[in-house]
Amino acid sequence: MIREVILKTEPVALYKILKFDGMVPSGGVAKLAIESGDVLVNGDVETRKRKKIIAGDIIEFNGEVIKMILLK
Repeated sequence: MIREVILKTEPVALYKILKFDGMVPSGGVAKLAIESGDVLVNGDVETRKRKKIIAGDIIEFNGEVIKMILLK
């Protein structure tokens, strides 16, 4: 199941989304997970921790799937 996450502004760095959405306990853990190739963005492995995420992007990590929605 895909869970929707609301963005107040865009773009947002990938590691910040993992941290602030509670998928990881800290920014450091988020960066390590991304560098290790454990995070997918729109179905592709993403290793850039500062990858800019925008509305419509789908992030997969550790069995969770989230879709970014922009607050209008």
